[in-house]
Amino acid sequence: MNIAEILQIQAKTRPDAAAIIDPKFGALTFAELLQAANRAAALLQKSRLKAGDAALIFQPMSAQLYVALMAVFQLGMVAMFLDPSAGREHLERCCALYPPQALIASSKAHLLRVRSPSLQQIPVKYSIGFPVPGAKRWESARKLQPFTQIAPCTADTPALLTFTSGSTGQPKAVVRSHGFLIAQHQVLQNNLELTVGKVDLTTLPIFVLANLASGVTSLIPDADLRFPGKVSADRIIQQIQTDQPHSTAASPAFLTRLVDHCQTRNLTLPSFENIFSGGAPVFPQLLEQLQQIAPQAQVTAVYGSTEAEPITHISLQQIQPSDLEQMAQGHGLLAGLPVSEIQLRILPHTWGKPVGPYSQPEFDQICLPPDQAGEIVVSGAHVLSGYLHGRGNEETKFQVNEATWHRTGDEGYLDAQGRLWLLGRSSARIQDNLGILYPFAVETAASQHPAIYRTAMVQHNGQRVLVIELKPEISGKDWMNAENERSPLHSLHQTLTWAKIHSYKIVKKIPVDKRHNAKIDYPTLQQLLG
Repeated sequence: MNIAEILQIQAKTRPDAAAIIDPKFGALTFAELLQAANRAAALLQKSRLKAGDAALIFQPMSAQLYVALMAVFQLGMVAMFLDPSAGREHLERCCALYPPQALIASSKAHLLRVRSPSLQQIPVKYSIGFPVPGAKRWESARKLQPFTQIAPCTADTPALLTFTSGSTGQPKAVVRSHGFLIAQHQVLQNNLELTVGKVDLTTLPIFVLANLASGVTSLIPDADLRFPGKVSADRIIQQIQTDQPHSTAASPAFLTRLVDHCQTRNLTLPSFENIFSGGAPVFPQLLEQLQQIAPQAQVTAVYGSTEAEPITHISLQQIQPSDLEQMAQGHGLLAGLPVSEIQLRILPHTWGKPVGPYSQPEFDQICLPPDQAGEIVVSGAHVLSGYLHGRGNEETKFQVNEATWHRTGDEGYLDAQGRLWLLGRSSARIQDNLGILYPFAVETAASQHPAIYRTAMVQHNGQRVLVIELKPEISGKDWMNAENERSPLHSLHQTLTWAKIHSYKIVKKIPVDKRHNAKIDYPTLQQLLG
């Protein structure tokens, strides 16, 4: 099945229902989206683009993005996305891995061509918006007769190509096939309660595909989603009040902006029935704050990765007082039960070394029992089985009989109830003369302090150092003395004695990743510490 068929199905059953509500262009129905995609497919076909050709797309999250995406899928082409902010060298390497035959980009994004030989060499170029020299107008598709034929695809036919920055600096190409996207849609539909006729405030581009397949209206936030931690909450709250979404799935950084805005203005968001947060660590305090501003909603933390989304989830109601105590005592972050569509096991810590292949009995023998920490590994239909050209497979994949398993690179353990507890990145694990310490377990415990905004536990010059970013209204001077019994830092130190921390450092900002504005950027932090 071609993933483009999902739009055809919804356009037939719900033609006049809104598929996408775009803050700039208004609502687009399922029928209108299908017709626009069919016309765009005619434009691509006119340029002799064919199945298997890659189209590199530079377009912000918008209705136009999904018109382009559906047109590309319809022809059996591969939609290619990369992060231009990662730099010119990254862009050149990605294009060398899978040379695109078409560029579909906003007028502004065409400026990247000036400094990129790879973009200049792309045979066919389209400009969305203003005319650009050397590029065809994307809007000219409106004059064409719709092309309705959908290219036949197998489950393994590539559909979507994205890139992750490999540990060596060499990008890894993540290929999602049509079969993978359909399997992922089914898992998301089951676990995110996607229901026909509902409205979803959608911040994650891949989730719009699941919404389209489920007959859910996607409300695109009026914000620059490249920087979720800096979005204008005021504009988004206005959208929520106008369009009354029933659900949202967003990063903690995005949702924290909404929480802060609502709390300072004493606002609530009663339309929400479900709020999901993931893409970065979701601490219980954020779930509690979300429950306060959305009293009717079920608030859920989701754990997953680029290669497997989702893996586990847990709602606020499922977190017991005893679980909070465990988190405060360094037992990690409770992530909940694995979704039914995935297999999850814990292997002994061997990060940095290839593992497997195993027979089933061998694998069963080495998997760790409950309450023993190790590396989290997963397998399932919505778990990526490999990377383009096999680059990255040796470090992150292994075989158990015929099944492919993915190494998440995260440490954790399963408790007696089968729930997953997260302990952070395998590469961040500290082993020194004091023993083994999982930095994320310290960060989870420290996050419960009311004055703390974010923490990062690092090993610096052989010392265990906890770096602290306080909430904006808190004075760092009052915090500095861990020896003074009246100091808040002293009370924090007392609760973290098990971590054997040598020193504390308060900084104005702890650096975070560009994508979610929530994951700690440890290499940059180490440079900051000097």
